[in-house]
Amino acid sequence: MDTAIEFKHVSKLYDEKEIINDFNITVEKGEFVTVIGSSGCGKTTVLKMVNGLVQPNGGAIYVNGEDIREKDIIKLRRNIGYAIQGSVLFPNMTVEKNISYVPRLLNKKDKQKTKAAVSKWMQIVGLDDDLRERYPSELSGGQQQRVGIARALAASQDILLMDEPFGAVDEITRGQLQAELKQIYQKTGITILFVTHDIAEALNLGTKVLVMDQGNIEQYDTPDKIRTAPATEFVEKLVERAIHS
Repeated sequence: MDTAIEFKHVSKLYDEKEIINDFNITVEKGEFVTVIGSSGCGKTTVLKMVNGLVQPNGGAIYVNGEDIREKDIIKLRRNIGYAIQGSVLFPNMTVEKNISYVPRLLNKKDKQKTKAAVSKWMQIVGLDDDLRERYPSELSGGQQQRVGIARALAASQDILLMDEPFGAVDEITRGQLQAELKQIYQKTGITILFVTHDIAEALNLGTKVLVMDQGNIEQYDTPDKIRTAPATEFVEKLVERAIHS
């Protein structure tokens, strides 16, 4: 398999406090990697380093085999989808304009290509076509989150970064979105890096699970191995929490 994302000896400090320490991980193309760990362990920092929103203090990060320090940061971000909690849509733009934001930049004057991209991703995330002209304030929380995911997917057919994207929706909607995201992943084969604070969600969605604590990797393995052969006491306690939740 080809490598989509690679961290080599990465470190990150905030106010002289080391958040990430000698971090090494490889994400293969087509993997769905869920990232779980204690609050403040560096999960979101790891995610944001992939698209250059956070700069490491040491080490190197490679996307599709290229050192991101040598890439145009704007072009890098345009080719990596990014979905965060609460979707953060442009409130003054319709659903169609939100989803087409990056495709419009990429397709320039080819409006039909952009329109087709919007239709494709709306269908994939389960949004009715008659929602195109609605504004975010006219949508439910679940619909807003679907638009956010569609916008992130429309920006990239390669890598999608997701930072607790379902944290702001109710439990029923969350379950629906998890099922839909699994289907999207199966349909597209996109590489996903997904941060969550919910171990059950991490084990349910991921093809691989990265467990972190205090900036260190506790275990990086398949959900089955995490469940049946936890590498540390920290991982074991997380798995127990999933069983009893």
